[in-house]
Amino acid sequence: MTHPPRTTRDKRAPTEELSALLRDARERTFELIDDLDEDQLLGPQYDIVNPPLWEIGHLAWFHERWGLRDLDGDNPLREDADELYDSIAINHDTRWDLPLPSYDETRDYMRGVLEALESRLEGREPTEHETYRYRYTTFHEDMHTEAFTYTRQTLGYVPPNFSGPESLDTEDLEGGSLDGDVAIPGGTFLLGTPADEPFAFDNERQAHEVTIEPFEIARAPVTNREFAEFVEDGGYDNPDLWSDAGWTWRREAEADAPDHWRWTGERWRQRLFDEEVPLNPDAPVVHVNWWEARAWCQWAGRRLPTEAEWEAAAAGAPDGQGGLADTKRRYPWGDEPPTAELALADGTPLVADADLPHGRVLADVGAFPEGDSAFGCRQMFGNVWEWTASTFEAYPGFEADMYGDYSEPWFGDRKVLRGGAWATRSRMIHNMWRNYFTPERRDVYAGFRTCPRK
Repeated sequence: MTHPPRTTRDKRAPTEELSALLRDARERTFELIDDLDEDQLLGPQYDIVNPPLWEIGHLAWFHERWGLRDLDGDNPLREDADELYDSIAINHDTRWDLPLPSYDETRDYMRGVLEALESRLEGREPTEHETYRYRYTTFHEDMHTEAFTYTRQTLGYVPPNFSGPESLDTEDLEGGSLDGDVAIPGGTFLLGTPADEPFAFDNERQAHEVTIEPFEIARAPVTNREFAEFVEDGGYDNPDLWSDAGWTWRREAEADAPDHWRWTGERWRQRLFDEEVPLNPDAPVVHVNWWEARAWCQWAGRRLPTEAEWEAAAAGAPDGQGGLADTKRRYPWGDEPPTAELALADGTPLVADADLPHGRVLADVGAFPEGDSAFGCRQMFGNVWEWTASTFEAYPGFEADMYGDYSEPWFGDRKVLRGGAWATRSRMIHNMWRNYFTPERRDVYAGFRTCPRK
């Protein structure tokens, strides 16, 4: 199979662009942290969260380790930085017991690293290698700011108040549900990020040909209404719908509905950060783990797509002859960068009505029709991450990046998610981007779309 040449994107970026990325990511971090009090900065010890005070120090350390020390051989700005913030060397459960600097001291460390990163590029244009490192460390911070958003939801803190994205009025969005499946033709498909992309994480690289059998996939993710039918039909009480591991999790977790749902006796309500609101029936279900998604599929006679099928539905296009075209889209709608008309991302707040005190909710699955894929799938970018059937594995020819623990240690025991969520930074993701979590995680802004069983 031959693939026509794509427009080559420069893998270098000017100093001003890289500095703006660093500053923007850091501003988002402070917006998520600055309003927390001393107790909240440490927080309770949970398996799925970090102490925020430790985590922001880790961000500065990561920038320094891979953007200063590894590039230039610089000495650490803090002699104890490795002992405090190296996430690989420091066991998660011990991070609450470390002699962490105060918030003001940590901010000073963060500020010093940022200034050093910017000053080292003054008066010259960065190389391709430097550009990659600066983007890498920025996107690493973007991942953590999304995780900070998870933490605020998990712990019931007030919602963050992000600068930048302008609110979207739900009355201006096409809403409601979106039923039905679309057909994806079979053929040879190039899975992964092509070599000419300006940036790719190591687990996306080595794009390779795979064979896609014809299949169908839902136009939209599963909604709250659809998932509530499963709950009300006893889905959480029927072991026949669950895998052995999933049923063990359900019993131990005593789960009887998606996380943050509560039945009032008349209707479902959902906690959004520190407030409880009526459940929006047409929004995608969220805060469900992989086992819950799989159980719903068993109940509904459906299945999760593989990640290759998901990517083909998002990035592929028909060839006009009943097969898949050689072309591949960077985003579901094409190669143009994301905008507020195409997808919900970047923490953009949705203003709904007076019953929603914070106005920050997921969009209905019928919203953003201009962001449809070539096959008519909606919201394959933003709103909620989507679980796939696939286990996170290396692509053929995998080579680890300089940060060898980003991907390689996690192959084999995590499940792949695709597409991004409302809190994901849009500059970071595209159709080939792979997220991955263990199957019990419910704190992620994750839902799922399905396929008919073969």
